[in-house]
Amino acid sequence: MAESQVTLAAIIGAHGIGGEVRLKLFAESVESLQRHKAVQVGDRALTLKSVKAGGGAPIARFAEIADRTAAESLRGQLVTVSRSALPPLEEGEYYHADLIGLACVGAGGVPLGTVVAVENFGAGDILEIEKPDGKRAMVPFRPGIADLVEGTIVADPAFLA
Repeated sequence: MAESQVTLAAIIGAHGIGGEVRLKLFAESVESLQRHKAVQVGDRALTLKSVKAGGGAPIARFAEIADRTAAESLRGQLVTVSRSALPPLEEGEYYHADLIGLACVGAGGVPLGTVVAVENFGAGDILEIEKPDGKRAMVPFRPGIADLVEGTIVADPAFLA
């Protein structure tokens, strides 16, 4: 099985005539994207030469993309790296990608659903849980409300009502 990929950005369009692209950043910062030289863009392996902060969107240059036409052809593609290329985590840290797909249970192991997304609107991470009936609920990822315990999210069922 191929190693899982983690999305760091999406290409939203060309910038200038020299092959640069504008990005919608999903990584924590421009610096966290800069540490990667080899990336996947769609199904292509590309070399990230530079990333810099731009007006509203960071600007990236890939070694293999030399003109605006080539840059435009990347519009809508995701910029990903393999999970193993990410820096190691400290105790208590996690990558959003590692939470997606985890089972969510209540106290005593009662199944509550599956984590399908992680959002952050500025006040901390929020887990989107898909319940067995297909409905979804947003739960704050905070101690006592939703905890990561041995590869499972243990949540207070009152927050999924």
